[in-house]
Amino acid sequence: MTMQIKRQAEPVEIEADAMLPTEYGNFRIRVTLDSIGKEHSLLYVGDLNSVESPLIRIHSECLTGDAFGSMKCDCGPQLQLSMEKIQEEGVGAILYLRQEGRDIGLHSKIQAYALQDEGYDTLDANLALGLPADGRDYKIAAEMLMDMGVRKVRMMTNNPLKIKGLEDNGITVSKRFSHISGISESNIKYLATKKSRMGHML
Repeated sequence: MTMQIKRQAEPVEIEADAMLPTEYGNFRIRVTLDSIGKEHSLLYVGDLNSVESPLIRIHSECLTGDAFGSMKCDCGPQLQLSMEKIQEEGVGAILYLRQEGRDIGLHSKIQAYALQDEGYDTLDANLALGLPADGRDYKIAAEMLMDMGVRKVRMMTNNPLKIKGLEDNGITVSKRFSHISGISESNIKYLATKKSRMGHML
């Protein structure tokens, strides 16, 4: 008997875009690399070009809130709410950006948490570490939308800098929806700081 040798398949180019079933419904997930190699995700439903202004949310990565259920912030509940709303809408997207701790990184974020344990608010904790209050840039979010053919959106956000970040990079925000979820005793001071010192619309 002659043994057949299985040949390795030829490598193929394939878009990083696939189905992602979740407890909130079926999404597609698409991955984009930015100029420094960070991987950002677009979680979307439907054909984003089938409506004039699809519903979106820009969500910055928050390991502690999104994965571990931390109540020091409102990030996890906000992500979950946006997934629910986009499924209800039938067409829309979440731009999940790798910007942990307003882009200071996980290590620095936990250092800031330690200062918050001593009484600093979220803004002063960053500043005390010599870090920016908010180091995020939304150019990659605009590029991800443009790659999908989207030029106008409706947006779930309380942060005016996210709106400005898109509009400064060629995306029109036709309508803003308040996006409040996950308020608790553990994060009420955090939210108050975002409103009084960082201009969030809460």
